[in-house]
Amino acid sequence: MATDSTLSSGPLFSDSIDNKAFDVLEQSFSTNFYESSLDELAQKTIIIIPSLTMDQEVLRLVKGAIHYEERMLCMLLMLRSPRTRLVYVTSVPIDHSIIDYYLHLLPGVTPYHARQRLTLLSCYDASPKSLTEKILERPRLMQRIKDEIKDKDLAHIATFNVTPHEMKLALALNVPIFGCHPDLWYIGTKTGSREIFRKLGLDLPFGFENLKDENEIAQALAKLKINNPHLQKAVLKINEGFSGEGNAIFHFDHYDANDKDLAQNILNNLQRDLKVVAPSLTYELYMEKFRSMEGIVEEFVTGDVVESPSVQCRINPVGEPEVMSTHDQILGGEDGQVYLGAIFPAKKEYRVDLGAIGSKIAGELKRLGVLGRFAVDFMSVKQANGWKHYPIEINLRKGGTTHPFIMLQYLTDGFYVWQEGAYMMAHGQTRSYISSDNVQSDKYKGLTPHDLIDIAMCNHILYDGAKQTGVMFHMIGALSEYGKLGMVCIGKSVEEAREIYNKTIAVLDRECA
Repeated sequence: MATDSTLSSGPLFSDSIDNKAFDVLEQSFSTNFYESSLDELAQKTIIIIPSLTMDQEVLRLVKGAIHYEERMLCMLLMLRSPRTRLVYVTSVPIDHSIIDYYLHLLPGVTPYHARQRLTLLSCYDASPKSLTEKILERPRLMQRIKDEIKDKDLAHIATFNVTPHEMKLALALNVPIFGCHPDLWYIGTKTGSREIFRKLGLDLPFGFENLKDENEIAQALAKLKINNPHLQKAVLKINEGFSGEGNAIFHFDHYDANDKDLAQNILNNLQRDLKVVAPSLTYELYMEKFRSMEGIVEEFVTGDVVESPSVQCRINPVGEPEVMSTHDQILGGEDGQVYLGAIFPAKKEYRVDLGAIGSKIAGELKRLGVLGRFAVDFMSVKQANGWKHYPIEINLRKGGTTHPFIMLQYLTDGFYVWQEGAYMMAHGQTRSYISSDNVQSDKYKGLTPHDLIDIAMCNHILYDGAKQTGVMFHMIGALSEYGKLGMVCIGKSVEEAREIYNKTIAVLDRECA
């Protein structure tokens, strides 16, 4: 499988892997998809490998990155189907109190029944390697995974993203993956995303892609300034950055668009005027990563009112594209470049328009052969006659808005209708949420999972299955060491979700004072 000929070509990461055998595996998944997904009593095994198989030096910039493997614990809620079995593999063991916390929320299934169908495995390895690489180094562990798959089971692997490492694991286990073939990785880079948007005739920030080094960066920055003499800032993005940690902001305060030596002056002062978003990433290391992965430069989008929404889509194994949700992202860090959380659904005045753009992009990605979940991020500017939406990147993987929406769906049995911009539940009810992976305070350090659950129970802030509102915690394992955790606060409206969020923070702050 290769990228479309209209896109710039990238290296095929899977050249050394048996693509034909992998394609046969994937075809078996599409053949059995309807039986697996529509029959609640189908005997199936889902192997969850929550590996962030990415550049580990960039990933180390994220505090508690190893505990991001816990974000896919939302998939434990799939155990509500009484014949579904889950195998969940992590780098280090997950505390049993965290598992019990998820299982007690299962509707219509006892925690005991669900626990019999859940197998937890660990590599007992906290090193910076990706989880999938750790599993591949442990043949006995792989055999234990294989032993959990019964002969008649419909089985597949669920991952955060798919690289050649995940392909090797799938072939070793003889189980297909619900995710995009690595040969299409280029579509999910910052450069590939811009090429897709341009091909579809969408608005996108003025900029340049396929940049390789400081000289090309300086040339591109100079062209941005000449094109827009009033431009104050530009954004540099490494092609495979994560959660905004691969971004940097360039400031044009010292430059004149009429300077005949503009590009050379920018090059001479690039280190002085470039602010790397990740605080622990030096200019030298950032440029080393940029030269290794390449990247883009584009205008910093400004306006009186600017939002950062996203659209989450999925292409299922039989090639049906779906718009799953819309969100308004909560951003922080240098000039709002780091993803902190999200509000579901996106603002009423533009959520349907975003869904339409997402549907158009999903249709093109289907044509290119993409499979699985992905999200499209936007910068949206309010204008006199409405909103203008600039798509800025495609995240060809599960992302920060995936696990909150999965939690909402499995807890409330609803679905999002993008044409109406509404989340639909039984009896005409609806729900909203505010989620974050970055609830963090030094005061929270030392809290164990047991402490957190005890605090939540005593202060009546746990998710209430009867009311279908409340807070769901995740990444609980990061709390004691890093003072960091994630939350999904579900309410009948965004306002109620915000009240639950604020109450939860107030409770934690008071208990840890």
